[in-house]
Amino acid sequence: MAARYAAVLFDLLTGLLDSWSLWDAVARDEGTGRRWRTAYLRRTYAVGPYRPYQELVAEAARDQDLDPALAEDLVARWDELRPWPEAVTVLTDLADSVPLGVVSNCSDELGRRAAERVGVPFDVVVTAERAGAYKPRPEPYHHALEELAVEPEAVLFVAGSPNDLIGAAAVGMPVWWHNRVHLDRGTAPPPIAEHDTLSPLTTAVLG
Repeated sequence: MAARYAAVLFDLLTGLLDSWSLWDAVARDEGTGRRWRTAYLRRTYAVGPYRPYQELVAEAARDQDLDPALAEDLVARWDELRPWPEAVTVLTDLADSVPLGVVSNCSDELGRRAAERVGVPFDVVVTAERAGAYKPRPEPYHHALEELAVEPEAVLFVAGSPNDLIGAAAVGMPVWWHNRVHLDRGTAPPPIAEHDTLSPLTTAVLG
């Protein structure tokens, strides 16, 4: 089946994986996990050039008056990450027709391990460490586009957060938002579509 796009790129840790539940479990309750994760997101989106992922996670814990050793616990439990229930089916359907890749704000090691948790092979796996910068700076997106050898307007980016709406659109990609956890879009540009499940993505890509 002919696809509407030459490739599809995904945010990994929210777009395809339920990382929110892991942070909540490590923090031992949902409210604390959400505060910690939100503080971490603020740091990664603001830092720009790559700094070690685990350092930012520990600093975010300190921001919330939590034990910075939680960062070590998170890494130790990283392989507990699980894909959203429909993710494997959707990706398997797409993989027959279009190259797939992920762009993730983490280290190379954790990006590789997280991509393996999805259970579907990717043509491209780009991390902030590989690109030398965190999203929404353009370097991670450009790195993935260069590896795919495809122009940005021909690649659909599946965002997991409002900052991906900003970053991916800024480099010229159309953006489809998998807003699973119902985040506020704020001042980010609107996506071409927004859903709280990946299921409609198959039709969006394959028609």
